[in-house]
Amino acid sequence: MSRSTNLLSALLVMTYSGAAFAQPAQQMKDMPSPHDRGPIVNLSVTETVDSAPDMATINTGVQTRAMTAKDAMAQNAAQIDKLIAALTKAGIERKDLQTSGINLNPQYDYSNRPNNEPPKFIGYEASNQLTVTVRKIAKAGELIDIMVGAGATNINGPSFGIADTGPLETQARTKAIKSAGERATFYAQAAGYKSARLIGISEAGQSGRPIIVTAARMAAAPMDVATKVEPGQLSTSITLSFRYMLER
Repeated sequence: MSRSTNLLSALLVMTYSGAAFAQPAQQMKDMPSPHDRGPIVNLSVTETVDSAPDMATINTGVQTRAMTAKDAMAQNAAQIDKLIAALTKAGIERKDLQTSGINLNPQYDYSNRPNNEPPKFIGYEASNQLTVTVRKIAKAGELIDIMVGAGATNINGPSFGIADTGPLETQARTKAIKSAGERATFYAQAAGYKSARLIGISEAGQSGRPIIVTAARMAAAPMDVATKVEPGQLSTSITLSFRYMLER
């Protein structure tokens, strides 16, 4: 290989090496030094959006007693069928009826036991519990009356909810971001800085779960007076964490 060829190769290597180091050097030049960085402000912001519920759940069921377990369960099956038929006739779809518990237990009388005699067996008690999802809030009171008329022996609820909290969560996030920006700007200006730059954001755990603001009221009334149900409002909440850097 000639001397001129070796010289050309050396020049090419030097040129390539210079180009390789130019970009990192430029990046380091553009990065702010630790002395130019302002303090960090951490904020946790919770925002809430209130709205009317659009669904409710009511727990109901029947209890029956008989001297044998078989008779207690047979009577209970007939009663729960009657209750389900009444609910479906009232417009509740089968998908919104869910069995939440079936129980069968012996029953004893512990009273009047002279000389510490054992309790007296008085039969078996069977129960079948249903969870009913109500899609039309305005019918909740009417459905409760229908349950009682169909032989329900226990009713609990209603418990209100929101079928899709997604849009409400989006509203809450928007409010949280705006609120955080206003607070960060306040801290920056109060501390003698020009502005606050957002450098991090995260969402805490599970959010958007409905929280009861106004509790439901189910008025006890004779069967010739309709049961009143007040759904009130629910709150959907979001908690966001922010990191801001204060800048001059």
